[in-house]
Formats: sequence, structure tokens, C-alpha cells
Amino acid sequence: QMQLVESGGGKVQPGESLRLSCAASGFTLYGYSVGWFRQAPGKEREGVSCIGRHGTTYYSDSVKGRFTISVNNAKNTVYLQMNSLKPEATGVYYCNAKRNLESDYWGQGTQVTVSS
Repeated sequence: QMQLVESGGGKVQPGESLRLSCAASGFTLYGYSVGWFRQAPGKEREGVSCIGRHGTTYYSDSVKGRFTISVNNAKNTVYLQMNSLKPEATGVYYCNAKRNLESDYWGQGTQVTVSS
């Protein structure tokens, strides 16, 4: 069974940090592009960060300089380090691993709430 399981979400105050984890099982992340997406209530799911199969990283303008995506191949896990969190970062964060149209997997999401 191919699965992605996100963890590490929670409630923090503005300016604090969180590290999200996305653990893959049933397949190896090697050869996949992995992305983090955020969906706020009533809004469309949007891309936050992505790491390509060759290690190239992408960040949305809203998180550049504050978020860092990384992968630990030994643990088959992708991380999203989120620093200096802002209230607008609130939402459910989903992990996606995609190799092609036939191999495209999503996790169930983890809630992040940034509020004072």
C-alpha cells in the first residue's frame, strides 16, 4: 500500500516555528518530486514548497526565506521547516509525491494553526 503520512502540525503563536514530516511507505521517494500544499477553510489548495527528484527546491513567494524543504532518503521522509510563522500560514498541510500521471500520491494532511 502506497501511503504518505504527515505529522508535526499543531497550534503555535505568530513568530514561532514548526517542522512538518511526511513519511512515505510502500514505495521509495527516490525518483519522485515531493511537494507541500496548504488548504485554508473555504480556499483552494495551493502549493507551498516542492523538492524535485534532483534536489531542486521551490518556494512560494509568501514563504521564501522562512520555510525550508528537505528530504532524508534513509528515513524515506520529507520535511518542511517552517520558521517565523504568520497567521496566514494557518491551514491543513498536505504532502504530495509525484513521479508521473500514474504515480501521484497524497497524504491526509496535518493541521497547522498560527494564532495569538
